[in-house]
Amino acid sequence: MCSVVRAAFLCSQFSRKATSLFSPHLRKMVHYQTEPRGRANSPDYRIYFRSSDGTCISPFHDIPLYAADQQVCIKHFKPRQILFNMVVEVPRWSNAKMEIATKEPLNPIKQDVKKGKLRYVANIFPHKGYIWNYGALPQTWEDPSHTDEDTKCCGDNDPIDVCEIGSKVCATGQVIQVKVLGILALIDEGETDWKVIAINIEDPDASSLNSIEDVRKIKPGHLEATVDWFKRYKVPDGKPENRFAFNGQFKDKDFAIEVIKATHIFWKALVMRKKMKGEEIICQNSSLCDSPFRCSDAEARAVLQAAAEYGEPLPVCSEGKIVLFLFFYNTFTNYMTLI
Repeated sequence: MCSVVRAAFLCSQFSRKATSLFSPHLRKMVHYQTEPRGRANSPDYRIYFRSSDGTCISPFHDIPLYAADQQVCIKHFKPRQILFNMVVEVPRWSNAKMEIATKEPLNPIKQDVKKGKLRYVANIFPHKGYIWNYGALPQTWEDPSHTDEDTKCCGDNDPIDVCEIGSKVCATGQVIQVKVLGILALIDEGETDWKVIAINIEDPDASSLNSIEDVRKIKPGHLEATVDWFKRYKVPDGKPENRFAFNGQFKDKDFAIEVIKATHIFWKALVMRKKMKGEEIICQNSSLCDSPFRCSDAEARAVLQAAAEYGEPLPVCSEGKIVLFLFFYNTFTNYMTLI
């Protein structure tokens, strides 16, 4: 029997042949296609994923963590440089809180819902929406049963988050290859919530950015803005400011890669469990040979067929008309104006 790592490698070698579109709404990428279902700006909206040969896949479990596992052709690629796949959930400057649905079959991307309402992040002055392309590294998992020896907190039960700091605005569901530069340890409501800082390898600055110190030099103020954003983004919802491990200092690339490797090991254990319990993460996948949750093509297609039909986007609801949140350090006065 092949190991999970071997399975992820073998099953990620996608066909190079052109494939027909299964839906007029499919968006093709180098190795993946996305297929929207439901209507944007509604609770039933989902973005599903297919491999280049049309197989329905999970972006959480079937997309390899390491870009080398899918033989990506990359210009200016240094042979010893580790590159990772990133699944973009939220494009830069947007406000809808989109995320991989870890507890749904095939883990499509959906908009988060809280108390029956779609979630949006406020514009916290001087920022507009998310200030990076925000997403996750596939095949990683922050184990809620594991207490990190540095942060002294458990994992947040999600794939590890990524802030991609390049100049291009990506699309929800886009899979890009990134170079890791460092990491920030956010403590979110008592849970460890690592934030990887990375750069799209197609970005003009990618060759110049190789460390967290390079970010300070080439993109001055960007790291400080990142800490400020994560510290205050929940304040408009009436919650206290977030806190950080390491006094809010960024750890370097080597530290970040070790954290990523650890979350990859946790993920391997997750997909190899014998069974799931109750509200746990759904590990259904199409490619992991040894995983008990591997499904057939027919079973995967049935998931998409059961989803809502694609329709035109709905108008953005009132909660989506984001407030401009002005935060003053020396007062408790919040000024909000609709944009």
